[in-house]
Amino acid sequence: MNSVLHRLALVAALFALVVIVLGAYVRLSHAGLGCPDWPGCYGQLTWPVQTEEIKQANAAFPERPVETGKAWREMVHRYLAGALVLLVLAINVLAWKDNAARGLRILAVSLLGLILFQAALGMWTVTLKLWPIVVMGHLLGGFATFSLLLWLAWRARPPHGTPREKAFRPLRPMIITSVLVLILQIALGGWTSANYSAMVCTEFPGCHGELWPEMNFRDGFVLSRGIGVDYEGGVLDLRSRMAIHMTHRLGALITFLLLGALAIRLLLREPCKKSGAILGALLIFQVVLGIQNILLHLPLANAVAHNGVGALLLASMLWLVYQSDHKAV
Repeated sequence: MNSVLHRLALVAALFALVVIVLGAYVRLSHAGLGCPDWPGCYGQLTWPVQTEEIKQANAAFPERPVETGKAWREMVHRYLAGALVLLVLAINVLAWKDNAARGLRILAVSLLGLILFQAALGMWTVTLKLWPIVVMGHLLGGFATFSLLLWLAWRARPPHGTPREKAFRPLRPMIITSVLVLILQIALGGWTSANYSAMVCTEFPGCHGELWPEMNFRDGFVLSRGIGVDYEGGVLDLRSRMAIHMTHRLGALITFLLLGALAIRLLLREPCKKSGAILGALLIFQVVLGIQNILLHLPLANAVAHNGVGALLLASMLWLVYQSDHKAV
């Protein structure tokens, strides 16, 4: 039974990665409000296409005229997210029907609760008009769902699977610290995107001709600014957005140094070399993508890839946490 659960969780994790990347594409192509209602789109299960449908939709939602290109992107993302919910339901049915180990059942139920909350965040993203704290929470929820699915897949591996390597254990404190720093950096990236702060600095390493310009950190990191405001395009002033952007850059530097040091230590341990090489390659690729986002003025494909590689970087770190578990046999 565990082998079936293992394969199903792996499929769901890959599906979650696709949903994360597509969600980034929707957000970065400014299609987050491509459908002003939820769960349908302009009152339909699909989206308005015919001339008469578009006229009716525009009459019903005069504040947000139909943009078909944005509407279909938003709805395809919703369909795939709905399919992921069904996969998580199937995982729960399988885990409980076949009486999986208690730890696996707890993971399955936790996943179900998380993904239902994630669906609510998706709804609030629309109904609260891209409220930054909800947008960031939705991003983190997607990463958390992906992470738990991977963890479930690893925990459900058949006994004859590759055993965990004891050589990782001495590095566990550094691995745990690195994961926490990476999660904080992902959250900063979500806050940067949710507040439309990615392009306020178009130079590197400085910003507006200064290495560390005057910024407004107090207003830049107010988590809640009230409900009912349309946050599309952002509402913060330039100095507040610069504070968010530069904090994300500083976080990237700290993350690079810490994870880079971990990758080097892994490379120096014979049984850990492969993991160290993967971590190092993903880390360098992610930094290059981040710098290109700035210098190339946030090209869509590059920005979407930055989100996807961030998810893979988190997956590689979680694998190290799993490998370094003191309960490994």
